[in-house]
Amino acid sequence: MINSLAQGLNETLKGTVVDALMSDMGKRLYFPNGIISQGGEAAKDAHLANGTIGMAVAAGSPIELESYKKNMPNLNSRETVAYAKTAGNPDLRKIWKEKIIQKNPDLKGKNFSLPVLVPGLTAALSYVADIFVDVDKPLLAPNPCWDNYELITSARRGSPFNMFECFKDGKFNLAGLEEAMKVDAQKYGSVRVILNFPQNPSGYSPTKDEAKAIVKIVREIAESGKKVLVLSDDAYFGLNYEDDIEPQSLFAYMADLHENVLAIKADGPTKEDFAWGFRTGFITFASKNLTDEQYTALTTKFMAAIRSSVSCASTPSQSLVLKALSDPAHEAQKIELRDMLKRRYDAVRAFVTNHKSEVLEPLPFNSGYFMSFHVKTSNAEAIRKRLLAEKGIGIIQIDPNTLRVAFSSIDEDKIDTVYSAIYEIAGAM
Repeated sequence: MINSLAQGLNETLKGTVVDALMSDMGKRLYFPNGIISQGGEAAKDAHLANGTIGMAVAAGSPIELESYKKNMPNLNSRETVAYAKTAGNPDLRKIWKEKIIQKNPDLKGKNFSLPVLVPGLTAALSYVADIFVDVDKPLLAPNPCWDNYELITSARRGSPFNMFECFKDGKFNLAGLEEAMKVDAQKYGSVRVILNFPQNPSGYSPTKDEAKAIVKIVREIAESGKKVLVLSDDAYFGLNYEDDIEPQSLFAYMADLHENVLAIKADGPTKEDFAWGFRTGFITFASKNLTDEQYTALTTKFMAAIRSSVSCASTPSQSLVLKALSDPAHEAQKIELRDMLKRRYDAVRAFVTNHKSEVLEPLPFNSGYFMSFHVKTSNAEAIRKRLLAEKGIGIIQIDPNTLRVAFSSIDEDKIDTVYSAIYEIAGAM
């Protein structure tokens, strides 16, 4: 039985690409006219007293323990211990949208949603899966990929997890992506694909020509009448180290590509702004011809997913991010740290260019935090364990044929030592 509020949202979205792509859970989700909505009304009109929200308040402000306050002296209690709004701090959502446009100038003048704030990018991906992934609505991802994609879609949503080979002949596998999308379109009637650039685990971002080709693939499938969801996982956005990389998110091109395309962008300060533990992420969506009312309905679906799981994200994290984004020194500080990562990348690039291995083949990499090796002997886990036991070096086995190295967490002066050990251990097995 679908709640009447959910039915109302579904009616607003009826006939759109969102309607065609939604999962059964997505159709069931609604935002209740309960504590949160009634509390919102009271916040506007309850002049004498507001007894709606479960916080302890004195003289109009949330009370705060001194043991917390003394460690956050520049934030008031509403910025620290008060509940956050379900969709996030409105000022932070607004400034993040402005930042998205600054970083992706092709979005200027295009109609897309106000970002919804969630507790980290994993939550962003999980909520997208809740609303759009089902047993007969699978997500397509590159191989290799971050292991959480499969956990989110298969374990949580009971969906098949379809993959295409990310690379072929040392390049991004455009033909493999196109074929896999067409297979899903034919088999399921619609396509849901996640594209993560810079990619985890490979550390690869498409060139400008590759980005154009990806857009062309999506457009042609949409023009054939199939509905397409393109989820841009932009966790590492902007960490580009080569000049030929496409500087904008694919979301910028998908946002108004075709009425059969729903573009979703997952991003946040986690990696972009070096704020990993803040667990602050954003979901932004766009589709050609969606109305403001339909954007509101879809935002409400996401609010329902948040409300029914974690209720809201952390208030102190949102407050700190908002203040940082408003700090004139913020961008200069980011550039300094990105330059540090670029030096580490250059050192890794120089090493793998000048050293050859019969066992290890570097996958294409040009950006982000990582690079990966294809292990020709299919014993990546054995190499990982021996490297840890004998050399005290930790890296990640993604699958039997893939080892990931996060050069982001290796000091520049240790890179030659670490990579020499990796090549030595691999060559001895």
